[in-house]
Amino acid sequence: MHSNPHKRIQQEQVRVNVITLGCSKNLVDSEQLLAQLDAGGVPATHEDPASEAGIVVINTCGFIDRAKEESVNTILDYVDRKARGEVEQVIVTGCLSHRYKDELKVEIPEVDAWFGNQEDLPQLVRRLGADYKQELLGERRTVTDGHYAYLKIAEGCNRPCSFCAIPLMRGKHNSRSIEFLVQEAQHLVGRGVKELMLIAQDLTYYGIDIYGKRRLDDLLRALSDVEGLEWIRLHYAYPSGFPVEILPVMRERSNICNYLDMPLQHISDEVLKAMRRGINKQRTVDLVKRIRDEVPGLALRTTLLVGHPGETEAAHQELLRFVEESRFDRLGVFTYSHEENTHAGNAFEDLIDEETKQRRHDEVMELQMDISLELNRSRVGQTFKTLIDREESGYYVGRTEYDSPEVDNEVVVHSNRPLVAGQFYPVRITDAMEYDLVGEVLPTA
Repeated sequence: MHSNPHKRIQQEQVRVNVITLGCSKNLVDSEQLLAQLDAGGVPATHEDPASEAGIVVINTCGFIDRAKEESVNTILDYVDRKARGEVEQVIVTGCLSHRYKDELKVEIPEVDAWFGNQEDLPQLVRRLGADYKQELLGERRTVTDGHYAYLKIAEGCNRPCSFCAIPLMRGKHNSRSIEFLVQEAQHLVGRGVKELMLIAQDLTYYGIDIYGKRRLDDLLRALSDVEGLEWIRLHYAYPSGFPVEILPVMRERSNICNYLDMPLQHISDEVLKAMRRGINKQRTVDLVKRIRDEVPGLALRTTLLVGHPGETEAAHQELLRFVEESRFDRLGVFTYSHEENTHAGNAFEDLIDEETKQRRHDEVMELQMDISLELNRSRVGQTFKTLIDREESGYYVGRTEYDSPEVDNEVVVHSNRPLVAGQFYPVRITDAMEYDLVGEVLPTA
């Protein structure tokens, strides 16, 4: 007789291990799930290889081919472990599951239950043996280093970018209120968080849906006033419709980092039009200049996409010239992934071969590596307020305000005295590499 795989977990408490794939927005979703399980008395760990979990929950990513492949491979790995008796159940949630649930159910029938994104959280929590608590909305068990956390200010996206499947998985843009976010920030700071990374699919659109106008500047002021919050960092600002009113706020508020993550994707007018980015080359160049003029010393991170249908070799060379002239402090590159049900997936053929895409990717990154080394060398001799993230064998690893965790530069810090993770220290830079700095802690008065 077969048991019902969707019945609620009963009898003795079974330990849950949550595996998170993909972006920081997924991580916040996992943290909210863990908080619900904690409140329901269900023992749960996050990505603990030593965990003797009976149930594994895999929070998947479905953004591009590589991410989908990683998600499917992870599911198959845990299905194999289930067959060997190492885990009792495999449950899948997140973007890949949301988008391809029906196909995946047929392909991998060994999975015990499938759930989508956040709208399925109540059912997932109940499935794991806890009562979903509406009053915990926004509560999280942070799984980052404790002194930093991500603050998701909105969910979903209204942009029509040709290459992107996020609106299919995450729905329309949905801002969270300023009051709610301030409350969440205060709660996180009360638990020792010093740095908040503001994230959304699109920060630029914040507020339009609930206030009738962009209110990212008001949100920044309100968060900046939270006592004990030392660094606020902005991720994923869309260049089209960029809220320039945030620039004076960034300049005036000392706890808002001189840091902005603004994915530009390309610079060729033809490619930007094919991508449906709602902006052209000249407006992009003008915006970058205005941001740098109004917030001197700002570190600008961007992301580019190479190999989009219609990207000619001339357009690629134009992009290389733009990278060389713009000298971005931080830069990442993706190769185009042909996504079904997106505009590009429906309207274009994917005619650029993978070898060409990879070559273009490598050329941009090699150029950026040289730029990054030059910029880092210019920091030698300067002193920066540095947040210590962790201790490694014989030294410490930290970050300046110009660096976000996991994606940006780190500072290798030497010290004659013990340093505390989560604390700030003045560090003088003594050496530089392509993507890291080396420094020594200055004596405090």
